[in-house]
Amino acid sequence: MSTLVPATSRGALLQVDDLIVEYHVAGHTVHAVSCVSLQVTRGETLGLVGESGCGKSTLGRAVLQLRRANAGRVMFDGHDLTAMNHEMMRRMRQRVQLIFQDPIASLNPRRRIGDIVAEPLIIAGVADRAERDRRVREALSAVGLDPDLVMGRLPHEFSGGQCQRICIARALVLNPDFIVCDEPVSALDVSIRAQILNLLEDMKARYGLTLLFIAHDLAVVKAVSDRVAVMYLGRLCEVAPAAQLFAQPAHPYTALLIEAIPNPDPDIKPSESVPTGEPPSPIAPPSGCRFRTRCPRADQRCADEMPELRLIAKDQFVACHHPLIGEPAQLQ
Repeated sequence: MSTLVPATSRGALLQVDDLIVEYHVAGHTVHAVSCVSLQVTRGETLGLVGESGCGKSTLGRAVLQLRRANAGRVMFDGHDLTAMNHEMMRRMRQRVQLIFQDPIASLNPRRRIGDIVAEPLIIAGVADRAERDRRVREALSAVGLDPDLVMGRLPHEFSGGQCQRICIARALVLNPDFIVCDEPVSALDVSIRAQILNLLEDMKARYGLTLLFIAHDLAVVKAVSDRVAVMYLGRLCEVAPAAQLFAQPAHPYTALLIEAIPNPDPDIKPSESVPTGEPPSPIAPPSGCRFRTRCPRADQRCADEMPELRLIAKDQFVACHHPLIGEPAQLQ
């Protein structure tokens, strides 16, 4: 059982307890998410980072019940989402929304923008056409788009950045409390990324949002997150306030990810500290610590014992027997 990372004094809006998500493919079991526990405080942005294939997007979808978990529990504002039926979850989705990774692919190419943004309102039962039109216009204006110029056009008439603004408007039109941002800027140009990130910050302040921001780019996560959770091969390996994690990482994997952030200074030589070996398969993850096959600090204990999240410094949790800071874990 994983250690539950406590929330701050403001209280947790989202609480995930020992979540397990597995896929069965060609007679094999893919361990996508393995006993993950975390909390997201009301009003904060929790960044979730890790290599491609580590289970970040699967965790986000499992939180929203787009992929039902095999085990574990997801509590949102005191409601158990994993115990809800389809109709109950349909009503709850007015409070929890998702921004997809590919903005263009997530928009129906045959529908007008006004209809796309209004669809959540129709599903939620807003029957008054004038009210729907008002809220659509308000959402589009909030993300910097002119409703009169946008509502009657099709998605292919817009750039990637404009499509992502439309996707954000669609997520905001129901006035949700919580949004999962699944790599919302990874498909955009660098200059457009900054605009979308600033827009998300503005929307968070304007609507009082709580965000789970999923990304593999730590530079982006550092810019927008209050806390950061680092994930590797289906398990959390470190959770800490963003500034603290980047200043003094405790897990060797976190340190390697930070070293991989590009530095624009041509006089600084790129770090040669990269993980050795190939990432293990989620079908047959290593025993004990899942990062041990690529970790320079690994020993026999790492192969025998699965490290659990434990407090290593103020508000900083790490799942490592031999962390970079603090004392080694006690023998089980």
